[in-house]
Amino acid sequence: MHDFCFTIPYGFAVLAGGVLGYLRRGSTASLAGGAGAGALLLLAGFVSLKAFEKRRNSYLALALETLCAFVLTYVMGQRYLETSKIMPAGVVAGLSAVMSAFYLFKIATGGNHIPPKKE
Repeated sequence: MHDFCFTIPYGFAVLAGGVLGYLRRGSTASLAGGAGAGALLLLAGFVSLKAFEKRRNSYLALALETLCAFVLTYVMGQRYLETSKIMPAGVVAGLSAVMSAFYLFKIATGGNHIPPKKE
């Protein structure tokens, strides 16, 4: 499975969570964090997709995806430990931990598998 197949929906989910947190609670921290991390994830996902269309790997995009996932895992994990609230901190921390593991797997296996060119 290619990293952008999961990164783009993950980025939209993080972005939507930040906007929803702002709309429901007026939290500018939620808006900045969610929109910022979501936008970075979307950017990295689209860069990876465009590189794949050119039959290349984008290791920069993969590194950015991994960094965002680790930061979200740490920050939201700390928030979950402080508040014990499963929503949103626990859910985001859990999802980000799964995505971090996926990105580490992609790094360990050399990125996206580029199929051989048909002649």
